[in-house]
Amino acid sequence: MAGGKIRKEKPKAKSAPYQGGISFHKSKGQHILKNPMLVDTIVQKSGIKSTDTILEIGPGTGNLTKKLLEAWKVIQGDVLKTELPYFDICVANIPYQISSPLTFKLLNHQPAFRCAIIMFQREFAMRLARVFHLLKVGKNNFRPPPKVDSSVVRIEPRKPRIEVKQKEWDGFLRHCFNRKNKTLGAIFRQKNVLSLLEKNYKTLQALNLSIGSLENKDAEMGSLKPGNANQDETVELDDDDDEDGTDDEIDVEDGDAEGEASEFKEKVLAVLKEGSFEDKRSSKLKLEEFLYLLSLFNKAGIHFS
Repeated sequence: MAGGKIRKEKPKAKSAPYQGGISFHKSKGQHILKNPMLVDTIVQKSGIKSTDTILEIGPGTGNLTKKLLEAWKVIQGDVLKTELPYFDICVANIPYQISSPLTFKLLNHQPAFRCAIIMFQREFAMRLARVFHLLKVGKNNFRPPPKVDSSVVRIEPRKPRIEVKQKEWDGFLRHCFNRKNKTLGAIFRQKNVLSLLEKNYKTLQALNLSIGSLENKDAEMGSLKPGNANQDETVELDDDDDEDGTDDEIDVEDGDAEGEASEFKEKVLAVLKEGSFEDKRSSKLKLEEFLYLLSLFNKAGIHFS
Protein backbone atom coordinates (compact mmCIF):
# COMPACT_ATOMS: atom_id res chain seq x y z
CA MET A 1 0.00 0.00 0.00
CA ALA A 2 1.37 3.39 -0.94
CA GLY A 3 2.66 5.43 1.96
CA GLY A 4 2.35 2.56 4.33
CA LYS A 5 4.31 -0.41 5.56
CA ILE A 6 3.50 -3.95 4.71
CA ARG A 7 3.36 -6.01 7.85
CA LYS A 8 4.63 -9.50 7.43
CA GLU A 9 2.91 -12.08 9.52
CA LYS A 10 5.17 -14.53 11.23
CA PRO A 11 4.38 -18.14 10.40
CA LYS A 12 2.67 -19.92 13.22
CA ALA A 13 4.88 -22.35 15.04
CA LYS A 14 3.89 -25.94 14.53
CA SER A 15 3.14 -27.93 17.64
CA ALA A 16 6.23 -29.97 18.34
CA PRO A 17 5.93 -33.67 19.03
CA TYR A 18 6.58 -34.61 22.62
CA GLN A 19 9.55 -36.91 22.28
CA GLY A 20 11.54 -38.42 19.43
CA GLY A 21 8.93 -37.37 16.88
CA ILE A 22 6.17 -39.29 18.68
CA SER A 23 2.85 -37.69 19.63
CA PHE A 24 1.01 -39.15 22.58
CA HIS A 25 -2.73 -39.53 23.14
CA LYS A 26 -4.18 -38.82 26.57
CA SER A 27 -7.36 -40.68 25.65
CA LYS A 28 -5.31 -43.89 25.47
CA GLY A 29 -3.57 -43.24 28.76
CA GLN A 30 -0.26 -42.41 27.08
CA HIS A 31 1.66 -40.40 29.65
CA ILE A 32 5.40 -40.99 29.28
CA LEU A 33 7.64 -40.91 32.32
CA LYS A 34 10.26 -38.22 31.66
CA ASN A 35 12.12 -37.93 34.99
CA PRO A 36 15.31 -40.08 34.73
CA MET A 37 15.85 -40.03 38.50
CA LEU A 38 12.39 -41.48 39.00
CA VAL A 39 13.15 -44.24 36.49
CA ASP A 40 16.32 -45.11 38.43
CA THR A 41 14.37 -45.19 41.70
CA ILE A 42 11.75 -47.59 40.30
CA VAL A 43 14.45 -49.97 39.07
CA GLN A 44 16.29 -49.76 42.39
CA LYS A 45 13.15 -50.54 44.40
CA SER A 46 12.31 -53.49 42.13
CA GLY A 47 15.07 -55.57 43.73
CA ILE A 48 16.09 -57.12 40.42
CA LYS A 49 18.66 -59.92 40.43
CA SER A 50 21.01 -60.69 37.56
CA THR A 51 19.27 -64.06 37.03
CA ASP A 52 15.73 -62.66 36.94
CA THR A 53 13.42 -62.71 33.93
CA ILE A 54 11.66 -59.34 33.75
CA LEU A 55 8.23 -58.63 32.28
CA GLU A 56 7.71 -54.97 31.40
CA ILE A 57 4.21 -53.82 30.46
CA GLY A 58 3.70 -50.56 28.59
CA PRO A 59 7.30 -49.70 27.58
CA GLY A 60 6.34 -46.44 25.86
CA THR A 61 9.50 -44.85 24.46
CA GLY A 62 11.78 -47.23 26.35
CA ASN A 63 12.90 -44.94 29.18
CA LEU A 64 12.37 -47.67 31.75
CA THR A 65 13.20 -50.55 29.41
CA LYS A 66 16.80 -49.41 28.92
CA LYS A 67 17.35 -49.50 32.66
CA LEU A 68 15.97 -52.98 33.27
CA LEU A 69 18.01 -55.57 31.41
CA GLU A 70 20.46 -55.80 28.56
CA ALA A 71 18.64 -58.84 27.16
CA TRP A 72 14.87 -58.64 26.93
CA LYS A 73 11.99 -59.91 24.82
CA VAL A 74 9.30 -57.85 23.14
CA ILE A 75 5.75 -59.22 22.76
CA GLN A 76 3.51 -56.93 20.74
CA GLY A 77 -0.17 -57.04 21.60
CA ASP A 78 -2.88 -56.27 24.14
CA VAL A 79 -1.59 -57.41 27.54
CA LEU A 80 -5.12 -58.28 28.69
CA LYS A 81 -5.57 -60.66 25.74
CA THR A 82 -2.03 -62.06 25.62
CA GLU A 83 -0.84 -65.19 27.38
CA LEU A 84 1.98 -63.98 29.59
CA PRO A 85 5.32 -65.80 29.56
CA TYR A 86 7.25 -66.92 32.63
CA PHE A 87 8.75 -64.05 34.62
CA ASP A 88 10.19 -63.33 38.05
CA ILE A 89 9.40 -59.63 38.32
CA CYS A 90 6.92 -57.40 36.46
CA VAL A 91 7.74 -53.70 36.11
CA ALA A 92 5.01 -51.60 34.50
CA ASN A 93 3.91 -48.04 33.83
CA ILE A 94 0.45 -48.70 32.42
CA PRO A 95 -2.60 -46.86 31.06
CA TYR A 96 -4.66 -46.42 34.22
CA GLN A 97 -7.88 -47.64 32.61
CA ILE A 98 -6.54 -51.22 32.65
CA SER A 99 -5.41 -51.12 36.29
CA SER A 100 -8.04 -53.47 37.75
CA PRO A 101 -8.14 -56.22 35.09
CA LEU A 102 -4.33 -56.24 34.78
CA THR A 103 -3.90 -56.58 38.55
CA PHE A 104 -6.19 -59.61 38.67
CA LYS A 105 -4.55 -61.13 35.59
CA LEU A 106 -1.13 -60.86 37.22
CA LEU A 107 -2.28 -62.25 40.55
CA ASN A 108 -3.81 -65.21 38.75
CA HIS A 109 -0.68 -65.89 36.66
CA GLN A 110 0.98 -69.30 36.86
CA PRO A 111 3.66 -70.06 37.82
CA ALA A 112 3.67 -67.45 40.57
CA PHE A 113 6.10 -64.55 40.19
CA ARG A 114 8.08 -62.92 42.99
CA CYS A 115 6.67 -59.40 42.79
CA ALA A 116 5.25 -56.71 40.51
CA ILE A 117 6.29 -53.04 40.62
CA ILE A 118 3.48 -51.06 39.02
CA MET A 119 2.60 -47.39 38.65
CA PHE A 120 -1.09 -46.81 39.36
CA GLN A 121 -3.32 -43.79 39.71
CA ARG A 122 -2.84 -42.85 43.36
CA GLU A 123 -6.56 -43.11 44.19
CA PHE A 124 -6.59 -46.70 42.86
CA ALA A 125 -3.34 -47.59 44.62
CA MET A 126 -4.68 -46.46 47.99
CA ARG A 127 -7.59 -48.91 47.68
CA LEU A 128 -5.39 -51.95 47.09
CA ALA A 129 -5.06 -54.35 49.98
CA ARG A 130 -1.79 -55.92 51.09
CA VAL A 131 0.57 -53.96 48.87
CA PHE A 132 3.72 -51.98 49.65
CA HIS A 133 3.53 -48.31 48.70
CA LEU A 134 6.99 -47.37 47.40
CA LEU A 135 6.68 -43.74 46.32
CA LYS A 136 4.26 -41.02 45.29
CA VAL A 137 4.69 -39.58 41.80
CA GLY A 138 3.48 -36.09 40.89
CA LYS A 139 1.73 -35.40 37.59
CA ASN A 140 4.58 -33.17 36.35
CA ASN A 141 6.88 -36.18 36.03
CA PHE A 142 4.96 -37.18 32.87
CA ARG A 143 4.70 -35.85 29.37
CA PRO A 144 1.95 -34.91 28.72
CA PRO A 145 1.04 -34.49 32.40
CA PRO A 146 -2.08 -36.43 33.50
CA LYS A 147 -4.81 -34.89 35.64
CA VAL A 148 -4.07 -37.16 38.60
CA ASP A 149 -1.17 -38.06 40.85
CA SER A 150 0.32 -41.54 40.77
CA SER A 151 1.84 -44.11 43.10
CA VAL A 152 4.36 -46.90 42.57
CA VAL A 153 3.43 -50.04 44.52
CA ARG A 154 4.94 -53.47 45.06
CA ILE A 155 2.53 -56.41 44.76
CA GLU A 156 3.40 -59.90 45.96
CA PRO A 157 1.20 -62.95 45.22
CA ARG A 158 -0.47 -64.62 48.18
CA LYS A 159 1.15 -67.70 49.65
CA PRO A 160 -0.52 -70.13 49.61
CA ARG A 161 -2.38 -69.19 46.43
CA ILE A 162 -6.13 -68.78 46.40
CA GLU A 163 -7.76 -71.91 45.01
CA VAL A 164 -10.00 -70.81 42.16
CA LYS A 165 -10.63 -72.22 38.68
CA GLN A 166 -8.75 -70.21 36.07
CA LYS A 167 -11.45 -70.06 33.36
CA GLU A 168 -14.22 -69.45 35.89
CA TRP A 169 -12.27 -66.59 37.48
CA ASP A 170 -11.36 -65.00 34.14
CA GLY A 171 -14.93 -65.22 32.85
CA PHE A 172 -16.30 -63.74 36.07
CA LEU A 173 -13.89 -60.78 36.03
CA ARG A 174 -14.50 -60.15 32.34
CA HIS A 175 -18.19 -59.63 33.13
CA CYS A 176 -17.50 -57.50 36.19
CA PHE A 177 -15.17 -55.14 34.30
CA ASN A 178 -17.25 -55.02 31.13
CA ARG A 179 -18.53 -51.66 32.37
CA LYS A 180 -16.31 -51.02 35.36
CA ASN A 181 -17.88 -47.65 36.28
CA LYS A 182 -21.41 -49.05 36.31
CA THR A 183 -22.85 -50.76 39.35
CA LEU A 184 -22.82 -54.56 39.40
CA GLY A 185 -26.61 -54.43 39.44
CA ALA A 186 -26.57 -52.56 36.12
CA ILE A 187 -23.95 -54.89 34.61
CA PHE A 188 -25.81 -58.08 35.48
CA ARG A 189 -29.13 -56.64 34.21
CA GLN A 190 -27.76 -56.42 30.66
CA LYS A 191 -29.53 -58.77 28.26
CA ASN A 192 -26.34 -60.12 26.69
CA VAL A 193 -24.85 -60.91 30.12
CA LEU A 194 -28.04 -62.60 31.34
CA SER A 195 -28.35 -64.55 28.10
CA LEU A 196 -24.84 -65.96 28.34
CA LEU A 197 -25.14 -66.84 32.03
CA GLU A 198 -28.52 -68.48 31.49
CA LYS A 199 -27.06 -70.57 28.67
CA ASN A 200 -24.26 -71.74 30.99
CA TYR A 201 -26.81 -72.42 33.72
CA LYS A 202 -29.03 -74.59 31.49
CA THR A 203 -26.04 -76.42 30.02
CA LEU A 204 -24.78 -77.32 33.47
CA GLN A 205 -28.24 -78.45 34.56
CA ALA A 206 -28.52 -80.66 31.47
CA LEU A 207 -25.08 -82.17 32.11
CA ASN A 208 -25.96 -82.93 35.73
CA LEU A 209 -29.22 -84.51 34.63
CA SER A 210 -27.39 -86.59 32.03
CA ILE A 211 -24.80 -87.78 34.55
CA GLY A 212 -27.54 -88.69 37.03
CA SER A 213 -29.38 -90.66 34.33
CA LEU A 214 -26.23 -92.60 33.41
CA GLU A 215 -25.49 -93.37 37.05
CA ASN A 216 -29.01 -94.78 37.51
CA LYS A 217 -28.63 -96.91 34.37
CA ASP A 218 -25.27 -98.24 35.63
CA ALA A 219 -26.88 -99.13 38.96
CA GLU A 220 -29.67 -101.02 37.20
CA MET A 221 -27.19 -102.93 35.06
CA GLY A 222 -25.13 -103.82 38.11
CA SER A 223 -28.17 -105.36 39.76
CA LEU A 224 -28.82 -107.75 36.85
CA LYS A 225 -27.89 -111.35 37.61
CA PRO A 226 -26.31 -113.56 34.91
CA GLY A 227 -28.15 -116.66 33.66
CA ASN A 228 -26.88 -120.21 34.04
CA ALA A 229 -23.17 -120.95 33.72
CA ASN A 230 -23.52 -122.38 30.20
CA GLN A 231 -24.83 -119.08 28.81
CA ASP A 232 -22.78 -116.08 27.73
CA GLU A 233 -22.59 -113.73 30.70
CA THR A 234 -22.78 -110.54 28.63
CA VAL A 235 -25.84 -108.34 28.89
CA GLU A 236 -27.41 -107.31 25.60
CA LEU A 237 -29.54 -104.17 25.53
CA ASP A 238 -32.42 -103.82 23.13
CA ASP A 239 -31.37 -100.94 20.85
CA ASP A 240 -34.45 -100.85 18.65
CA ASP A 241 -35.63 -97.62 20.24
CA ASP A 242 -32.41 -95.68 19.83
CA GLU A 243 -31.48 -96.30 16.20
CA ASP A 244 -32.14 -92.66 15.47
CA GLY A 245 -30.03 -91.56 18.44
CA THR A 246 -32.89 -89.90 20.23
CA ASP A 247 -32.92 -92.17 23.28
CA ASP A 248 -29.84 -90.59 24.86
CA GLU A 249 -30.82 -86.99 24.22
CA ILE A 250 -32.22 -84.75 26.91
CA ASP A 251 -35.28 -82.79 25.97
CA VAL A 252 -35.58 -79.43 27.67
CA GLU A 253 -38.95 -77.77 27.31
CA ASP A 254 -38.78 -74.21 26.11
CA GLY A 255 -41.84 -73.15 28.07
CA ASP A 256 -42.46 -69.45 28.27
CA ALA A 257 -39.11 -68.01 27.16
CA GLU A 258 -39.87 -64.55 28.47
CA GLY A 259 -41.02 -65.92 31.81
CA GLU A 260 -37.90 -68.09 32.14
CA ALA A 261 -35.65 -65.12 31.33
CA SER A 262 -37.38 -63.04 33.97
CA GLU A 263 -37.07 -65.86 36.49
CA PHE A 264 -33.34 -66.26 35.81
CA LYS A 265 -32.81 -62.50 36.04
CA GLU A 266 -34.38 -62.52 39.50
CA LYS A 267 -32.07 -65.40 40.44
CA VAL A 268 -29.00 -63.38 39.42
CA LEU A 269 -30.17 -60.23 41.19
CA ALA A 270 -30.97 -62.25 44.32
CA VAL A 271 -27.30 -63.28 44.47
CA LEU A 272 -26.19 -59.64 44.26
CA LYS A 273 -28.67 -58.65 46.96
CA GLU A 274 -27.58 -61.49 49.24
CA GLY A 275 -24.03 -60.14 49.32
CA SER A 276 -25.08 -56.45 49.17
CA PHE A 277 -23.29 -56.04 45.82
CA GLU A 278 -26.11 -54.61 43.71
CA ASP A 279 -25.09 -50.96 44.15
CA LYS A 280 -21.32 -51.53 44.23
CA ARG A 281 -18.84 -50.94 41.40
CA SER A 282 -16.08 -53.30 40.32
CA SER A 283 -13.47 -50.53 40.43
CA LYS A 284 -14.14 -50.12 44.16
CA LEU A 285 -14.06 -53.79 45.22
CA LYS A 286 -11.22 -55.65 46.89
CA LEU A 287 -10.01 -59.13 45.99
CA GLU A 288 -11.78 -60.75 48.94
CA GLU A 289 -15.10 -59.22 47.83
CA PHE A 290 -14.72 -60.58 44.29
CA LEU A 291 -14.00 -64.06 45.65
CA TYR A 292 -17.02 -63.89 47.93
CA LEU A 293 -19.33 -62.77 45.10
CA LEU A 294 -18.07 -65.55 42.82
CA SER A 295 -18.75 -68.10 45.57
CA LEU A 296 -22.33 -66.80 45.91
CA PHE A 297 -22.92 -67.16 42.17
CA ASN A 298 -21.48 -70.68 42.13
CA LYS A 299 -23.60 -71.67 45.15
CA ALA A 300 -26.67 -70.59 43.17
CA GLY A 301 -25.56 -72.76 40.24
CA ILE A 302 -24.45 -69.79 38.12
CA HIS A 303 -21.09 -70.21 36.41
CA PHE A 304 -18.95 -68.13 34.06
CA SER A 305 -17.06 -70.74 32.03
